[in-house]
Amino acid sequence: MRGPIVDADVAMQIALEEATAALVHGDVPIGAVLLDGSGEIVARDHNRREELGDATAHAEMLVISGRSSELEEWRLGGHTLVVTLEPCAMCAMAAVWARVDRIIYGAADLKAGAAWSLFNIPQDERLNHRIELTPGVLEEQSRTLLEEFFSERR
Repeated sequence: MRGPIVDADVAMQIALEEATAALVHGDVPIGAVLLDGSGEIVARDHNRREELGDATAHAEMLVISGRSSELEEWRLGGHTLVVTLEPCAMCAMAAVWARVDRIIYGAADLKAGAAWSLFNIPQDERLNHRIELTPGVLEEQSRTLLEEFFSERR
């Protein structure tokens, strides 16, 4: 889907739609979208670890990789990553390496979050690039989706 996005809530709602799609193949419901500098959605995906049998197939990694392939460029300056759950260390570092400008996320991840909860990789002054963080966008919807997924498995 492409089209102008001017509101973080709208972008997060689309990420939540992606997260729901992960349920079809038994993946943890996490979705991500990537916005370019004009606010247009240029990539969207969801966790596909179970589907692909790949530990790195997180939603964030898939949208970063997809956009980089499309542009034939690893630098994604001007882009905003919108994700339903706070990125893990792998995904946060990938966003730093890709030079993403901003990360917007829904629910905090107190067990593995690397964009504030356990670590703050995107804003670590020791790194050569820092990312603006906006936490808590549609936090309740993001958290509820994850809680329901895990409560069904317990």
